[in-house]
Amino acid sequence: MNMHVNTIEAFLEALVKELEVPDHRYEQAEKSYSSLGEWLHRPESTVRRYDPQVYCQGSFRLGTAIRPHTEAEEYDVDSVVELRLLTKRDKTQQELKVMLGIEITAYHDARAMVKPVREGNRCWILDYADGAQFHMDVVPAVPNTEQQRILLEARMLDTRWASTAISITDRRVPNYRILSEDWPRSNPKGYSNWFASRQAMVFERRKRAILETMRRESVRASVEDLPDFKVKTPLQSAIMILKRHRDNMFARNLDLRPISIIITTLAAHSYENQDTISGALFAILDRMDQFIVYDGRKHIITNPTDPFENFADKWEKEPQKAEAFFDWLRQARADFQAAAQAGTFQQMADALNPRMGYALSRRAVDRLTGGSRLLRAATGASAGGAGTVSAPSFANADRRPTKPQGYA
Repeated sequence: MNMHVNTIEAFLEALVKELEVPDHRYEQAEKSYSSLGEWLHRPESTVRRYDPQVYCQGSFRLGTAIRPHTEAEEYDVDSVVELRLLTKRDKTQQELKVMLGIEITAYHDARAMVKPVREGNRCWILDYADGAQFHMDVVPAVPNTEQQRILLEARMLDTRWASTAISITDRRVPNYRILSEDWPRSNPKGYSNWFASRQAMVFERRKRAILETMRRESVRASVEDLPDFKVKTPLQSAIMILKRHRDNMFARNLDLRPISIIITTLAAHSYENQDTISGALFAILDRMDQFIVYDGRKHIITNPTDPFENFADKWEKEPQKAEAFFDWLRQARADFQAAAQAGTFQQMADALNPRMGYALSRRAVDRLTGGSRLLRAATGASAGGAGTVSAPSFANADRRPTKPQGYA
C-alpha cells in the first residue's frame, strides 16, 4: 500500500498545532522562575551569598511540553535552584532543602499566593492561581562538576557534559539527614545540550527560515531576538505526538506509563535529522528499541550525560513496566502505520482516535478542512498534494534488544 506523504505530513502537523503549548505559557513559565531568581538575590535573602541560579528543566526546557487534556489540568513547570557557591560538605540534603524552603515560603507570602507551598520528595511545589493553570516544582541543588568528572575519568568515560552536573535533594535516600558526598545526581543543562546536539542542523535551518520570513514581512529581528521555544523541529514534534499517544493508552494505569525521559532519549537517539514530522516519527518508531541494551538480566537505557544512570532501572524490579513499554511501542507502530495508509484526513483521524483521542483528532481534521464534510471525505492525493511513498512497515518490538550503536 502507499502513503500519501503530503497528506500524512499535513495531518501530523495539524496534530502538533493542537498539542503545542501556547507561546504565552512559555513566557509565563520564564517570568515565574526569573521572578523567583530575583527574589533569591534580593538583599535580605538568606541564600543570596550562595549565588542561587534558577533555571528550567524537563519538557519546557526541551520544547516537548504538550497541552493538558482539559482546561482543568495544569502545566507542570520543572525548575532547579542551584546554589553555585555551596557544596555537599557544607550542608546536608535536608538542611539545604529546609533553607531553600524558607525562602520559597517567603516568596509565596510576598506574592500573596493563595494555595500553600507543598513539599515533594525532591522539590518544593508552588501552586499558582487557577487562572495561571500551572504549578512549579523547585528542586534544590548544588554543583557536582568535580566529583562527576573524577567518576567519569576513573572509568575513562566521556566527560563533555560534566561541567553542568549537579547534586539534588531527595528525602527518600538514607543519607538525607547526614553530611555525605553521596547525593542523587542530575544534569538537566547537560541533557538539554545533548538533546539540542541531536537536532542542531535542523533547528538552525528552521530558525533561519523563520527569521527570513519575518524579514520579508518587514519585522526586524535577530537570532538573539527569537526565543528557542518559537522553533519546533520534527524531533520535538514527534516526541509530543508519542507522549500524547502514551498518555491516552495508559490513562487507566498511570503507574505502567512509560516515562517521558525514556521516550525522549530513545527518540533523540533514533532521529537522523529528518526534515518532516512523518519522516522523524516513522524513523523513531522503527529504531527506538535498538537503543535499549539487554544484558541478559536487565534492560539499560543510559542517561547520555551520565553513564552511571539507567533510566530503565525500575524495569528490573517491576518487569511489567518493561512489558508496558514494548506493548506501547507495538501499538504506536500499528496505529501510525494505519494512519499512514489511510487515504483521507478523516480516515487518519479514525485510525488514531483510540490513542490520540477523538477530540484532538477531530480538531486536527477541522484545522485542515475548515469543518468541510467534502474535504473530510476527499482523497489524500486531492486533499494533501500528489506524490506517494511506501507506507512504513515495522517489525514487532524486540524484547531482547542488542547493544545500541551511535550513542552521542
